[in-house]
Amino acid sequence: MEYIPNTKEEQQQMLKTIGVETIEDLLGDIPSEIRLTRGLQLPPPLSEPELKTELLRLSEKNADLLHHVSFLGAGAYDHYIPSVVNHLAFRSEFYTAYTPYQAEMSQGLLQTIYEFQTMICELTGMEVANASLYDGGSALAEAAMMALRVTKRNEILVSSTVHPFYRAALRTYLSGTRARILELPLENGATDLVAVGKQLTEDVACILIQTPNFLGCLEPVEGLAQEAHRHGVLLGVAADPISLGLLKSPGEAGADIVVGEGQGMGCGLNFGGPYLGFFATKREYVRQMPGRVVGATVDTKGRRGYCLTLQTREQHIKRERATSNICTNEALAALAATVYLSVMGRQGLREVGRLCLQKAHYLKHRLCEIKGFEMVFQRPFFKEFVVKTPVPPARLNKRLFKHKIIGGLDLGEVDRKLKNHWLLCVTEKRTKEEMDQMVTVLKEIIA
Repeated sequence: MEYIPNTKEEQQQMLKTIGVETIEDLLGDIPSEIRLTRGLQLPPPLSEPELKTELLRLSEKNADLLHHVSFLGAGAYDHYIPSVVNHLAFRSEFYTAYTPYQAEMSQGLLQTIYEFQTMICELTGMEVANASLYDGGSALAEAAMMALRVTKRNEILVSSTVHPFYRAALRTYLSGTRARILELPLENGATDLVAVGKQLTEDVACILIQTPNFLGCLEPVEGLAQEAHRHGVLLGVAADPISLGLLKSPGEAGADIVVGEGQGMGCGLNFGGPYLGFFATKREYVRQMPGRVVGATVDTKGRRGYCLTLQTREQHIKRERATSNICTNEALAALAATVYLSVMGRQGLREVGRLCLQKAHYLKHRLCEIKGFEMVFQRPFFKEFVVKTPVPPARLNKRLFKHKIIGGLDLGEVDRKLKNHWLLCVTEKRTKEEMDQMVTVLKEIIA
């Protein structure tokens, strides 16, 4: 516990020990013009019931999703979280545990991580997965770094349809290396296959794509995999795990590394985090994979047990052999995802994906009934899509918000070339009534 001198004699002794005479002397380096020269204007103290009432009043100023309908996605998604997820994940033995440094003392936590790895492998079609990473962006950057180590090459091709935040994380991670990052152009909302063929050289370590991509479109994963492998290049795919309930897994389509953001699997929006990065790859690359891997074993009596099989970070092995400086994994968020996937099962995840797909297409058709609204990309999409609007999306979002509707992302804020382009998201939580209400409000705005 921090010690605070509470008598005048103690304070004087402290000041004498550090070589000053008064508290004012400690503040000498702070310019007088920015000091507070009056007493703090604090309100009078409140009783506990009064304090709770005041905090509730303040909290109701927030635009929470209990009172608003959201059509905003772009990396953070309003999926339904079954009650059992929080009921189990918030048990004190889970949410108070930090990380399994003493593996033999953390059998329950290690088992949950092992199950998480297993489910991620089944979901992505890959052979090995780690215990999780910080988020989808850091997972993609780690995929690039792993590809550089595996291939001993120094160029990364990343599609311009990858989330801009992910690309920013990639640039940050590789800024201290000799690696070069080249961006692939888009063609009708997806990576341009022709451009890929032209940019593949003996220096390219991997191609990084996202599917569904930042614009909502599905990427030609199989075509990109074939093109990459012809040149000895790895293919890294950032995937939406919810979409994998319906779509062919990236592993089946030829990917070498599959990463993604797991927030949609049982983690709330939470004002932006903490989120969950997952990372899976082929068995042959397991010793180049970042983070940690939990394995199943048996003890001396033949009983099943779990241990940290691979720990490839700087704190565990020689620094020059470390694959990453990732210091921990998102164990609690990974636990929530594990419970979510266990509860939903194959059929449940397929149903969630089907609802997202059908409802997103329903809203697309309704919006295109409004004069001036039109689809931008003629490609298959899952739960997000881009429409061109007759008025600035910022104006639409402002008017919608008055009706307690959170609109989509104004893509003009991301790229000036995408002025009057609106990225909308529809999850399984959105109802026909909510979508129809949104269309009604938009018609009134345009009129």
